Amino acid sequence: MKLRKSLYQPILLLFICISCSTKKDFSELVSIREFNYPVLKGKKDNPLVRIDIVNDSTLQYFQGLQINWGETNTDYLKSVHIYSSGKDSLFSTKEELGMIESISTCSVLNGEKQLSKGNNYFWISCELADHIDIKDFIDISIDYVLLDGEKINVAKKTSPDKLRMGVAVRQHMQDNVHTYRIPGLATSNNGTLLAIYDVRRESGRDLQGHMDIGVSRSTDGGNTWEPMRIALDMGEWGDLPEKFNGVSDANILVDRNTGDIYIAGLWMHGVINSDGTWVNNLTEESKEWNHQWRNKGSQPGFGVKQTSQFLLTKSTDDGQSWSEPINLTRMCKKEEWWLWAPAPGHGITLEDGTLVFPTQGRDEKGQAFSNITYSKDGGITWTTSEIAYHNTTECMVVELSDGRLMLNMRDNRNRKNKGETNGRAIATTSDLGKTWTEHETSHGALIEPVCMASIHKHTYTAQNGQAKSILLFSNPNSKFNRHKQTIKVSFDEGQTWPEEYWIELDEGKGAGYSCLTSIDENTIGILYEGSQAQMTFQAIDIKNILQ
Repeated sequence: MKLRKSLYQPILLLFICISCSTKKDFSELVSIREFNYPVLKGKKDNPLVRIDIVNDSTLQYFQGLQINWGETNTDYLKSVHIYSSGKDSLFSTKEELGMIESISTCSVLNGEKQLSKGNNYFWISCELADHIDIKDFIDISIDYVLLDGEKINVAKKTSPDKLRMGVAVRQHMQDNVHTYRIPGLATSNNGTLLAIYDVRRESGRDLQGHMDIGVSRSTDGGNTWEPMRIALDMGEWGDLPEKFNGVSDANILVDRNTGDIYIAGLWMHGVINSDGTWVNNLTEESKEWNHQWRNKGSQPGFGVKQTSQFLLTKSTDDGQSWSEPINLTRMCKKEEWWLWAPAPGHGITLEDGTLVFPTQGRDEKGQAFSNITYSKDGGITWTTSEIAYHNTTECMVVELSDGRLMLNMRDNRNRKNKGETNGRAIATTSDLGKTWTEHETSHGALIEPVCMASIHKHTYTAQNGQAKSILLFSNPNSKFNRHKQTIKVSFDEGQTWPEEYWIELDEGKGAGYSCLTSIDENTIGILYEGSQAQMTFQAIDIKNILQ
């Protein structure tokens, strides 16, 4: 018997060793993808992490996972959810597997799903509490994934350090509005944040359509926002339905001398067809549509049946109410121009008190251009400048230390130009736009996919106690797509934009427009069309930008 045992023992040991050496390492089948998306208050589901499982038929069930929240303040987490999106890699909330509301630093989230052969995708999302500090971060990692009763340690594919919080100021179908677009943002003399946007009530389409200019106010640095107000609404003017009296593309300007606040918007009355003829007898059932930038959708002249109209409304009570608009078209537009319009974003008050709006239009040949419009008498009269650049449109302006104005412009050439000379058009003027000089960084320093962008001058107190100014710029940091919403900083008035100071806020695709403001000397605010909300607001500590 002893002989038999000695003969079989090596065989048994060999079998055990072979079994151990061929046991499947499931960690090779599982990976974690963390996306650099903003995590927004006011949004029920914020995608944080995707779990990718590639099943080679050896796995049966996904059964949950453990989340490590790192430095996250878990009091800010109202709930955490796990979803299956099946074989679709895109985030979906259709199949919820589990959720928790009592959240500790290490949270086990259970939820069972039978695995298919091939790709299986699962998502972790959260809802934020109302009392968050929007300058804070979410710090998340996955300790393990539970598969067929076994805890599998996994590694991330990509790893943003932390995810920034923010606020979903406006979302699709909020207040029964289909689409919110075209952000502007400014800080009043009282420190109130004023966010403006198109209220596109029936569709996401540009003018013409039923749309007004909305305003949201925040008196606590953007943590909370008051209900929407309407600043510009032409109703059924001229006995036409509201869908033929749309107002769009607004710009907001704070008069630093008086505290008055102006909003400029573009009003289209009726429809001018592709032949340049105003369409008669429009009704609620009429399907005619055209756009001021499309073919002959806006024409030479001053009348409402000839050209789109430049409106201006004013608030003297910190943005709580707005005056009946005045029409600046006859005052400022050259009669031969096809179009003169506000450029979205915000305007500025110069050191000498002059008020300046960035503007845009189409010249006597219908070609697009950018320029500025200014007032030297506190908004009583306005003058529009000479054209700064052709084949450009939406623009924003800053005042440099030597008094020159720098105009940063969206350039239509970049639709085709994806090479080294892709970039924003940039010009300067020292005489309020009577003459313009192309800046040496034009077409190269700041890439774009052809999209509105924001440039803003921020002044703060340096460590030595002296006042210091920087330029900030935001846009989709891409030549091809409206994604990777990014803030860049220049310490030398736009000569360079060092990459080590870039801050990507949202890697996902959105409509891409943005507007920056100084909340205070220590904090920057941005309102942008992001991947997670139609109007996303975030506040960034200046230390995070300068470090």
